[in-house]
Amino acid sequence: MTDEQEAREVIPPEGTEPPLAGATVEAKGLERLVDVELRLSVEIGVSRLPLRDVLQLGKGSIVELDRDRGDPADLFINGRRVGRGEVTTVDDRLAVRIVDLNSADANEIKR
Repeated sequence: MTDEQEAREVIPPEGTEPPLAGATVEAKGLERLVDVELRLSVEIGVSRLPLRDVLQLGKGSIVELDRDRGDPADLFINGRRVGRGEVTTVDDRLAVRIVDLNSADANEIKR
């Protein structure tokens, strides 16, 4: 397993329960799927550039993104936006603190 593929630790917030904590895996019919790995990615911003600008990019280039400092980042699971989070660090590694889950997507997950 490469560093990029390495499973990362999930740290739940103190004094809270995850939204799905009330139901067992067996009750949800997910017992055969709990070990399936999904790709979680975090998008801090986007920029659209014409090809001429892309061709000028090099080491040290700065590309402005469409978000302000402190804006939440988008969370994606297997390419589908599922929420937003704050970028933070844990032991000198980047991490994300979930601040919002899309209600429609959360309801689909709970079924």
